[in-house]
Amino acid sequence: MPLALSRRGFIGSAAALSAAPAIARAASAETPAPVPVNPLVRQRADAQVFRHDDGYYYMTGSVPEYDRLVLRRSKTIAGLSTAEEAVLWRHEASGPRSGFIWAPELHQIDGKWIMYFAAGPSGGGDDVFRIRTYAIVCDGADPMTGKWRVLGEFQAPWDSFNLDSTSFVHKGVRYFAWAQREPGIDTNSNLYIAKLESPLKLAGKATRLTVPTLDWEVRGYKVAEAPAVLHRNGRLFMTYSASATDARYCLGLLTADENADLLDASSWTKSPQPVFVTNSATSVYGPGHNSFTVDEKGRDILVYHGRDYEAIQGDPLFNPDRHTRVQRLYYTADGTPDFGVPVGNGPTPERFISAADPKRLLAHDGDRLIAGNPLLPQTQFRQTPGRAGARSVMLSPILLPDHFLVADKDGVLTLQKDRKTADFALRSQFVRFEDQGAVRFVAIAAPGKAIGIDGDQVKLVRSRDPRARFHAD
Repeated sequence: MPLALSRRGFIGSAAALSAAPAIARAASAETPAPVPVNPLVRQRADAQVFRHDDGYYYMTGSVPEYDRLVLRRSKTIAGLSTAEEAVLWRHEASGPRSGFIWAPELHQIDGKWIMYFAAGPSGGGDDVFRIRTYAIVCDGADPMTGKWRVLGEFQAPWDSFNLDSTSFVHKGVRYFAWAQREPGIDTNSNLYIAKLESPLKLAGKATRLTVPTLDWEVRGYKVAEAPAVLHRNGRLFMTYSASATDARYCLGLLTADENADLLDASSWTKSPQPVFVTNSATSVYGPGHNSFTVDEKGRDILVYHGRDYEAIQGDPLFNPDRHTRVQRLYYTADGTPDFGVPVGNGPTPERFISAADPKRLLAHDGDRLIAGNPLLPQTQFRQTPGRAGARSVMLSPILLPDHFLVADKDGVLTLQKDRKTADFALRSQFVRFEDQGAVRFVAIAAPGKAIGIDGDQVKLVRSRDPRARFHAD
C-alpha cells in the first residue's frame, strides 16, 4: 500500500537533500489511499471492524473501563484511527448488566441493527464474572445516531458463563456461534454453533465444535473463545482465541467444507498448532480476539488486538493496552489462510513481487536480501517516510524493524541497521514510482538505478529495466 509521499517533510541531512530534488519532482503527484498505521486504535480490545454496504467501515470493541458500548465509522480503515466515537449504551446502575461489559459485536439482522455483548453484575467477588450474553437494538437505520435499547438476554443452552457471540449467514441460513462453559466439562469455555431463529433465540440444538485440550489452548486457562468466520476458497474458516489473555493468548483455526453440515462437529477440523501467536521480533504480544474485513481494494484484512510489550503489571485482563491492529491476510497455494506474524507498529507492510519473474519476491533471510518465496513474514516490508525530502521513502523488513535497504553506487543492495549518519540517510533513500500497475524504487544514492531482481539476487539495475518493476501486494 503506497504512502502519501506528497505529505512528507524535509528532515534529512544536507547531503541527502542535495541528491533528492530531481528524482522527487518526477514522482507521481497522485494521492494514494491512506495506509492504516498500527496500532489502528489504542486501548480497544476484542475489536470488530467490518465494511457495510453503505460504504462505511464500522468498528466496535471493549473499552478499558468495561462500562459502555461504543461505535465509530469511517470511509477508510485508516480513518477509524481518528473517527469520532459514539457511546451507544452504558451499563446499568444495578442488576445483571451493572458490571463489566465485554466484547461487543455489531450485526444487521432482519433489517435491524443488533449489538451483542457480554455483561455481568457489579458488586465485587466472583459474582462479577457471572457473565451472560445480551443484545441491544437500534430504533433507526443509522446505528451512530439512532436510539438503542436493551433487547434481552441470549437464550443459551445452559445458565452458565457465556460470551463472544457472533452471527453469520451461509447458504441462506443464519447461524450463531459463541463461547460457553458447559456443565460437566472442566474448561473455562468451549465453542458452540447453532441455527438462529431470532436475534436471541436458537432455532435448534447447539453443537459443541471444540474443547480446549491442546497445550497451547490451556496455558493459564482452558479457553476457546471469540469465534470469527471467513468463507473463502470453498471452505469456512473459524478462528478462535485460546489460553490466558497475556502474551500466551493466540489464535486457533477450525475448517469445514462449504457444503458440509455445519452443525455436525465432525465437519470441522482443528489445526494442531496455533495460527497466530506472539512475536518478539515485531513486538506484538498476545494477539487475539479477531474479526475479518476487506480493505478498499477488496482484499482480506485481519483485525485483532495485541499489546506492544510483554511484561504486565497486575491482572492482564485489566491491563488497558490491548490495541486494535490490522494487517493483510494472505493465502497458501491450497487456499488456506496464511496469517504470518503480527506485523508490529507502523504503516501496514506490503510484499513486492517481481513483474518479470512472479515466482520471486523481494525477501530476506536474516540480514541477507534474497529473491524468492520463503515464509510470508520474510517477504513483508514496511515503507516509511524518508529523510531526503518530501518524496523519499525507506524500506524495512517487519522482522528487522531497525534495519533498512541500503544502496551503494557499485550496485550492491544490503540490509543494514540504522546508523543514523548522513551517509546512511543518503544511501537508504528511494523514490517510489507508480507505473501502469507496477512500482519501482529508484535509489537516490545511485542516480538512474533502482531495486531489481536478477535471478535469486536483489541488486540495483537500470531504473527502466523490466527487472526493476514490482507488483505491490
